[in-house]
Amino acid sequence: MVPAAAADFAACRALLRGGSRTFYAASFLLPRRVRDPACALYAFCRVADDAVDGASDATSPSRGRLDRTAALATLDARLERIYTGQRSDDSVDRAFAHVVRTFDIPRALPAALLEGFAWDVESRQYEDLDALEAYAARVAGAVGAMMAALMGARTSDALARACDLGVAMQLSNIARDVGEDAREGRLYLPRQWLREEGIDPDAWLANPVASAALQSVVRRLLRAADVLYERVESGVAQLPLACRPGINASRFLYAEIGREVERLGRDALVTRAVVPASRKARLLARSLVATAQASVRNAVPPLAQTRFLVEAITGDAPRSDAASHGNATKIPWWNLHDRLLWTVNLFERLERREQLERFGTGD
Repeated sequence: MVPAAAADFAACRALLRGGSRTFYAASFLLPRRVRDPACALYAFCRVADDAVDGASDATSPSRGRLDRTAALATLDARLERIYTGQRSDDSVDRAFAHVVRTFDIPRALPAALLEGFAWDVESRQYEDLDALEAYAARVAGAVGAMMAALMGARTSDALARACDLGVAMQLSNIARDVGEDAREGRLYLPRQWLREEGIDPDAWLANPVASAALQSVVRRLLRAADVLYERVESGVAQLPLACRPGINASRFLYAEIGREVERLGRDALVTRAVVPASRKARLLARSLVATAQASVRNAVPPLAQTRFLVEAITGDAPRSDAASHGNATKIPWWNLHDRLLWTVNLFERLERREQLERFGTGD
């Protein structure tokens, strides 16, 4: 890697260390040749998400929508420059452009991500699970497909499972953030499910309150996510061995968010579900066991909502240099025990830092 490119990747890592701590910690379970490109990918997604959310104007919803639409137009222009090889002064854009070229990432994938953000701007409503999965396919499934491409997994089945993981993680996020989203005037739970439980979606959004009926809808969403998490195992088995612990860690950690939401019950509406560091450590250990046990099962077709993502990649031929990116990590990839311990310690340090920032104390 040339010094300029190395500096751009370092800037991406620094951005994630401050704003996407869970991914940053989990990324150390990935081999270096994948970790740096993955950080560049997530940094671009993080910057794009922040650009749209940061353009909101709580005092004037109409003005906020105009600002967010303008932010989306700016992001689309940035994506155009990335894919046409134009010079950029932004380190994240330069790093992502490097990844796009090296790993042959079709433009349809980051474009799908921006389309999902556009759906947020227009406050799109989701009537049923199919509609919600179409949204999740864009804001998370596309990221899963790009991550699979970075790892060299470009078969239809492997990509379908990567998209499953992205969609499942987004469903877990939605279940966790029901209260927070409602306070922002957003509702992602399938409206049909709410009505089936006797909840009027618009009336509830105007006055969001916890109830057994709402908990039933959230549990139903978590069960839909669990089906997808289960299907991911087959995809993990198709990844390079060094990549499997990191992906299994993401799979188990996000699934555990759902379990924590269920433990909180009605309190989940006002309390953000957080997986404690001690439980994260057990889940990371489980990810190593699952790595050894992963097996390829009978292929399951991709979700209808993610098929276009899979086809965007399978229609492209991978480049021969895609697997030669980056340098060896300081901890060899085969030394999973030391990498696990290092990652657990990092999780704990990041949690202590977050406590200090929130409450001014590490106690």
